[in-house]
Amino acid sequence: MSSSYGNNIRITIFGQSHSPSVGVCIDGFPAGFPVDLEELNSFLQRRSPGNHSYSTKRREPDRVEFLSGIVNGITCGAPLTAVISNTDIRSSDYDDLRDIPRPSHADYTAHVKYAGFQDPAGGGHFSGRLTAPLCIAGGLCLQLLRKSGIDIAAHILSIGGVTDSPFDMTEVSVADFTLIRNNGFPVTDNAAGAAMRALIDEVKKNGDSVGGVIECAVTGMPAGIGDPIFDGLENRIAAVIFGIPAVKGIEFGSGFHGASLKGSENNDSFRTDGKTIRTGTNNHGGILGGISSGMPIVFRAALKPTSSIAREQDSVSLSSKENRKLRVRGRHDPCIVPRAVPCVEAAAAIAVCDAAYNNINIKY
Repeated sequence: MSSSYGNNIRITIFGQSHSPSVGVCIDGFPAGFPVDLEELNSFLQRRSPGNHSYSTKRREPDRVEFLSGIVNGITCGAPLTAVISNTDIRSSDYDDLRDIPRPSHADYTAHVKYAGFQDPAGGGHFSGRLTAPLCIAGGLCLQLLRKSGIDIAAHILSIGGVTDSPFDMTEVSVADFTLIRNNGFPVTDNAAGAAMRALIDEVKKNGDSVGGVIECAVTGMPAGIGDPIFDGLENRIAAVIFGIPAVKGIEFGSGFHGASLKGSENNDSFRTDGKTIRTGTNNHGGILGGISSGMPIVFRAALKPTSSIAREQDSVSLSSKENRKLRVRGRHDPCIVPRAVPCVEAAAAIAVCDAAYNNINIKY
């Protein structure tokens, strides 16, 4: 099923952008785990719309409600079912989209696949709104992983041509994560963050949008987690990352840059202090043969510019097969990248938690 993921912890996401609610069912989450609801809701607020000048003006409180799986704040072993209500919707903004698809959206492909029965309002099941339940599942997995010494954080590496300082792939630590979390805008260099916000404001004034790259790191991951061929850690992480709308690319470690290097430059030499085996560099991004090496896992996800822009664009009428002009209505982010940072963290947490579930010592 395309809306489900996982082997040990299985999640299924449901809902549409303008349905009464969106939600997630999580099966396999261990019993007896005390859920920090305040921390989970704070995590969701980082993704929620309407809180910043660079996000859509759609305002949703995004408070999670658990329908099952938690008793007195502790998981009971039953499947966790959680929902978030959709309260600020304007479906009339999307009346024209059943016949005139938006460029670079799923409107056309959904029309072909579902024979016109798809829900076009807000993008339906293809909307970024569905990252809210993704963040519920990921937020719970983050809490579970931290109890076992594994932590995950991401920052904006670039927006347009403005670049933040990258993670030190060999030495990235929880201290780096704390720095990012204490920033209102998720970057390591505040000057770069200010330039990014200025760029977003500029493209917004011009009725346009801009994309960027998010860098994510996983620390505390023991060696030996993952499998070769089709069930490697890269495969598992990539599968969830591509569940975030607007993601068009992913790379691990030195990534595409590594393709321009010689083996002598890209290889990571092993070393030991007599107890722990590490590598001097981390061009492999913490994964070798699909299996964790014990070094930090570092990857980057590329997100395209928001497809819904204020400028008039060329499209077609699906009913008349004639060329048409389209001006997209509704409320949209001029740059989705800042709100996507917790989504990337959530996706990584889901994949890592599922892969490491039988191998880590979960203490709670």
